[in-house]
Amino acid sequence: MPISNKLADGLDEVDVIIAGGGTAACIVAGRLAAANPGLSILVIEGGQNNYENHNVVNPGLFREHLRPGSKSAIFYSAKATPSMGNKERVVPAGGLLGGGSSVNLMLYTRAQRSDFDSWNTPGWSTDELIPFLKKFETYHGAGNEKTHGYNGPIHVSGGGYKCAKSEQDFIDACTEVGYPEYQDMNDLDSNNGTERWMRYVSPQGKRQDTAHCYLHPLLRDGKHPNLHVLCESKVVRVLFDENKKATGVEYTPNPDYVENTDRVVGSKSTIKARKLVVVSCGAIGSPLVLERSGVGDRRILEKAGVPLVEDLPGVGHDYQDHNLIFYPYRTNLEPHETMDAIFRDIKARDEAVLNRSAILRWNTCDVSSKIRPTDAEVAALGPEFQKAWNKDFKDNPNRPLMLVSLVSSFLEDPASVPAEAYVSLAAYTAYPYSRGKLHITGPNWEDPIDFDLGFFTDPHDIDLKKQIWAYKKHREIMRRTKMYRGELAIGHPKFAESSPAGCKALDAPIAGPGLKNLEYSEEDEVAIEKFIRENIQTTWHYLGTAKMAPRDQNGVVDKDLNVYGVEGLKVVDLSIAPENVAANTENTALLIGEKAASIILAELGLEEKPIPGLYARSDTNGTNGVNGH
Repeated sequence: MPISNKLADGLDEVDVIIAGGGTAACIVAGRLAAANPGLSILVIEGGQNNYENHNVVNPGLFREHLRPGSKSAIFYSAKATPSMGNKERVVPAGGLLGGGSSVNLMLYTRAQRSDFDSWNTPGWSTDELIPFLKKFETYHGAGNEKTHGYNGPIHVSGGGYKCAKSEQDFIDACTEVGYPEYQDMNDLDSNNGTERWMRYVSPQGKRQDTAHCYLHPLLRDGKHPNLHVLCESKVVRVLFDENKKATGVEYTPNPDYVENTDRVVGSKSTIKARKLVVVSCGAIGSPLVLERSGVGDRRILEKAGVPLVEDLPGVGHDYQDHNLIFYPYRTNLEPHETMDAIFRDIKARDEAVLNRSAILRWNTCDVSSKIRPTDAEVAALGPEFQKAWNKDFKDNPNRPLMLVSLVSSFLEDPASVPAEAYVSLAAYTAYPYSRGKLHITGPNWEDPIDFDLGFFTDPHDIDLKKQIWAYKKHREIMRRTKMYRGELAIGHPKFAESSPAGCKALDAPIAGPGLKNLEYSEEDEVAIEKFIRENIQTTWHYLGTAKMAPRDQNGVVDKDLNVYGVEGLKVVDLSIAPENVAANTENTALLIGEKAASIILAELGLEEKPIPGLYARSDTNGTNGVNGH
């Protein structure tokens, strides 16, 4: 069956159902189908097919997915809380085939060695996972074969376009502040420095999402008739028999796409699974599917009117997300050295697409960093912070406190600022202490969810203090760049006009040797805290809501990703990560997909076979990326 929004007549049972068509789901489906074309597999995706969608394949159009009215992202509403300035937050998730890998910023950022080891799960230590990390990538950067792969479906490269001037400028300023440049900060061990960041983009400039790299080659080669992809359909719940064995799923048309079709809004259909059901709806979607299926905390299910199948309190319990703010700066860069013109002007964007402009190969992020404070900076953050640092960081130099990335654009509404060339500094927490939750309130997928991000709810405000330190630090880095022309005040704390630390709009650079760090008054500190609480956002890096851990530690799945207390059901996505990673999380999602595929292949008695190429295999002779101007 080709990709469709309706199952073929007579298709009422398959071997494996994969509920969700996101990053990890496409890997599992592709690996299983390649291993045995006779195995019948159904992927059910709530959004549309992403094949050759220009907003997907062109890295420079990633921001289109967040525009008002976008249907390629799902927008979840999280409640307002005092810790976040009593403002609601919107948390986006991938809303089309390929999930987050089709809509994200494409930064190639790996976890640290200590991160996977902290999961404390047999089969999931760093040394055991390195083969899977290598397996999915064809790596074009600096590094070596001990930790990188060179024959995988996904190309990792420079993408063919960057702004070398701002990249070098930022690296020089970081070096002056104390963070040296590394050739490969993604070797699992390097830390406390910067790198010219790679991306999930082919050398020819195409996004390397998992649908294009794992699924579409099989769907289009005419040799895999038993691989089915049902798009524009929402999974309502998993179905169980009297022995708590998963037997199939119930799904319904996505009402966003029923116009001009014969599908009926609210109608429900079922399909059976002979061998296995895999829930892979992401760290927000998967716990909601489990709870609607009767798997979760009995008190929550009873309140929501869902019959209990298995009392599993860990479902939806341990939401984590890297806390992020983008801070904008004015620069002296030329128009082609940022993406502001493309983001601001629809006509310019359309012309770039029509003319296949090289700038569309660019994800706007050329350099990033993983950083730690000095001993003096730790002490200045107070005794509670010092205690947390001594416990979790001091004797583990593998763990960064924050990540800071240079993004060559203004990422909020471009109409709200003058037409200039901006950069934004993204500062996000590596290991947040705070935890949130998300749960259903009713049995249907349309019912509101009880969603609390939990940001800044940790004792002693350690997460907040991390952000305060990072804000001050990246200001010092930017003040030492040649491109710096001051801060864009609407994206920074509202300092008193008399404050020497207040935002400045400068006509000339002030970078240079001997530049003194800014000093902050108590009033300044209050302004910074207020701004951060009111403006902290998701990083799209949520995980931990169906974690792989012992059941008595709020675990939901075991080491083989089986859901506790039921049979024939696995969860495969970032919700299973028990602890956070100091990285953008796509790499970890890819790892989970490959590891899960290996587990399932072994259980089904199948041998892995290569994935035929579509985008990746035709791009193998590219380079690491060059200036596009």
